Amino acid sequence: MIYYIKGELKEAGTDFAIVENHGIGYLIRVPAAVIAKLPAVGSEIQIFTYLYVREDILDLYGFLNRDDMNIFRLLLGVSGIGPKGALAILSTISADELRFAVLAGDAKTIAKAPGIGNKTAQKMVIELKDKLKLEEAFEQKIANEEKSSLGQAAEIQNEAVQALTALGYSPTDALRAVRAVTVTEEMTVEALLKASLKTISR
Repeated sequence: MIYYIKGELKEAGTDFAIVENHGIGYLIRVPAAVIAKLPAVGSEIQIFTYLYVREDILDLYGFLNRDDMNIFRLLLGVSGIGPKGALAILSTISADELRFAVLAGDAKTIAKAPGIGNKTAQKMVIELKDKLKLEEAFEQKIANEEKSSLGQAAEIQNEAVQALTALGYSPTDALRAVRAVTVTEEMTVEALLKASLKTISR
């Protein structure tokens, strides 16, 4: 099984991404939420994958983190849910929202996904409820929020480094200056840039 693919993002459509690794382009079907988070074409990316094999079907489904991939695999275990249905659900609600919807018996939220009727959503709640625990759902939600926060901080730092480099500073000095500043949740790129410039001028 292909656990993940790391390479250059060559193309992105409404429901797929093409990643090139060692001269091979992999077409990976992804939830709509993933498309919005993909970097620019030409950037390096790592996508966790699930290889779906059925008779004459051989498809790769991809996610930006292991949690989404694990939820996708869990959904495939529900009778009547195929990969397209599972992808539609994760395109409509997040893995965290799905977990809490199942635990709360909220079939209406799940039924918002295209192609997922109320009966299928209710069946999903029944079949998945015993496989999920509230404590673990809260722990995973906190972990995902922390990762998201760290990702935003890294993005802001990257932009600040690029701005300093554009101003004529060496990449090494720019990176050292940015890392010398503590990044808070509410900090903008402009604020980080100003603080970084102060550390360089010291």
